[in-house]
Amino acid sequence: MSMILRRLLLGLMLLACATLARAQGFDHTHAAWHALLAKHVKTSSSGNASAVDYTAIKAEHAALKTYLGTLTAVTEADYGKWSKAQRLAFLINAYNAFTVELILSKYPDLESIRDLGSVFSSPWKKKFFSLLGQERHLDDIEHGMIRAPGAFDDPRIHVGVVCASIGCPMLRPDAFTAEKLDAQLDDGMKRFLADATRNRYDAASGRLLVSKIFDWYGKDFEKGHMANKGYASLKTTFAHHAAQLAATPEAQAKLRNGDYRLDFLDYDWKLNDSRRRGG
Repeated sequence: MSMILRRLLLGLMLLACATLARAQGFDHTHAAWHALLAKHVKTSSSGNASAVDYTAIKAEHAALKTYLGTLTAVTEADYGKWSKAQRLAFLINAYNAFTVELILSKYPDLESIRDLGSVFSSPWKKKFFSLLGQERHLDDIEHGMIRAPGAFDDPRIHVGVVCASIGCPMLRPDAFTAEKLDAQLDDGMKRFLADATRNRYDAASGRLLVSKIFDWYGKDFEKGHMANKGYASLKTTFAHHAAQLAATPEAQAKLRNGDYRLDFLDYDWKLNDSRRRGG
C-alpha cells in the first residue's frame, strides 16, 4: 500500500470518527484519552511525578488520532453551550493530547520539546491542528483560551497543562473531567509542591526553592480570583501548601508566616520520557 493511499485512508477514518462523534455528542468523560493515559503514563514511587511511555503510545497512534479527531469536530457553537468546567477540562485535555501528538511527530529523535523549534520559531507557536474551527498552536490553547482574562482565572491550570518536560508538573494518568476538575487541580497542586526535585524549603539557608513556573506565571496567582482556595498571591499559595513544601512544623510555620527568601530553580526541559528515565 502506498504512502499516499495510507494517508487517504487515515484521513477518511478520522473524518468518519469526527462525523460519528458529532452525531452522538461529545464524550465529556474523555474516555479514549483516559484509556491512553491510564496505560502509558508511569507514576513515580512518590506519586508526585510521572513519565510517558511514548514508544507505547506511538504504537497506538491511531487511537490518539481518533481522540484528537473528536476534539477537532467540536464547533464553537457546541463549546459555547457547555458548562465552564466542561470547557476547561476540554481545553486542558486538548493541550496535553496535542502536545503528545507533537512529540510523536519526531519521536524518538528528540531530547526535548524545544528540539521541535529553532532560534527563530517556537514549538508552541507551530500551527498543526484545528480546534473550534480554527487552525491553532499550543500557545493558542494555553494563553489565548485558558489564560484569557475572565475565561477561567484559575492559577491551578499550571499544574494541568503539561509541556512534555521533566520540569513540568506531572501528566496525570487520568483525563480531566468536569465532575472531578476541581479535585484534580487541587490534587495536582499538592503533588507538584510536594515534589522536592521541583519545589522545596531549605531550612539550613531559610530559602524556599520553587519551580520557574511561579516566576513566569506569578501574576496568575496574584489576581485574587481564587483567594477562597488559598491562592490570593504567591505568598498565600506557599503558605496554603506549607505541609507539602516542608517536613517539620517549625519549617511549615516559617512558610505560613512568610519568613523565607524566595528563589526559583532552573527548569528541566528534558523530555518526560519513561524510556530515558528507566520507567
